[in-house]
Amino acid sequence: MSDFCADDLKTIYPAPTARVIAKARPEIDIHARKFIEMSPFCVLATSGSDGSVDASPRGGHPGFIHVEGPHTLLMPDRPGNNRIDSFKNIVEGSGLLQLIFFVPGIDETLRVGGSGTITTDPALLEAMKEFGKLPRAVLRIDVAEAYFHCGKALMRSKLWSRDTQVEREVFPSISQVIHDQTSLGEAETQVEVEARYKTQL
Repeated sequence: MSDFCADDLKTIYPAPTARVIAKARPEIDIHARKFIEMSPFCVLATSGSDGSVDASPRGGHPGFIHVEGPHTLLMPDRPGNNRIDSFKNIVEGSGLLQLIFFVPGIDETLRVGGSGTITTDPALLEAMKEFGKLPRAVLRIDVAEAYFHCGKALMRSKLWSRDTQVEREVFPSISQVIHDQTSLGEAETQVEVEARYKTQL
């Protein structure tokens, strides 16, 4: 637990400007709508009834999250690992959530906050078919706030720069990672896995 309190933070960070406060909008405006319609990827953050926090990547074709109106988004849930941590948090916890949308090539990101509910309405599932498959469920998001982050974080990281992209072979495939994490003691020791890993770098 931190020894800092809110007053301590004020001694380190200056107060945000009026414009920074004003850019937080209570709805999806024309700019936020356009950004969401261009976005093929976002991160969904939720919190559970026990105080735990989950952040989950979500993706699809650009605009895979539908803007139903200034206060409503619809996110189809595609087949995954079936942990459904996010959905458990939403139905068992407060339902509060946050999204951060990314658009490749644009350094700014869009944060949307609100509350979520889950639906399996057949007509809605059919309307959100993608990749030839129906979603398992749809997350309805009642928007409370939306605002754009400046691009400093992505600019510093050079996330979209081709110069910073790594070659895929420098890191094991996800199947190899899962094999190593779940099969220790059966075929290889941790030392053997680490030795094999070093030869791949």
